[in-house]
Amino acid sequence: MSRFSHLDDKGRLRMVDVSSKPVTRRRARARGQVRASAETIARIRGNRLAKGNVLEAARLAGIMAAKNTGQWIPLCHPLPLNHVQLELTVTEAGVEIEATTLAEGRTGVEMEALVAVSAAALTVYDMCKAVDRTMEIGNIRLMEKSGGRSGHFVRSS
Repeated sequence: MSRFSHLDDKGRLRMVDVSSKPVTRRRARARGQVRASAETIARIRGNRLAKGNVLEAARLAGIMAAKNTGQWIPLCHPLPLNHVQLELTVTEAGVEIEATTLAEGRTGVEMEALVAVSAAALTVYDMCKAVDRTMEIGNIRLMEKSGGRSGHFVRSS
């Protein structure tokens, strides 16, 4: 047996069989940010960008992406999500993004939360790039997860 969960004994990629795992309530929370210029931040706050409301477009993009994580990430199980929530906060440095995902399932929802943050950040960039090509997307990370065999994880910093 391969020591890598996504490889079979012959080294071929495979989707992990989770059918014997119990269904549990799964929750994950991820964060990331888009750093932007002061002008861009002012335009986001004032809803003064040609493409429309940046925060609402990013929220919708994050929700849609979370629901389609299995199409973004090879070998990731497509999950029926019970809830996806995105919070976007404009700060002096840019936009802070936090996504929370919930599901009842046999595998975790960390990737869904991380994909939601990533898609929301990319949407902020796309909607603001005509004004600011110096934006930086970064610090995308899992903050918390619960449910399943590995238990509860909370990032300490």
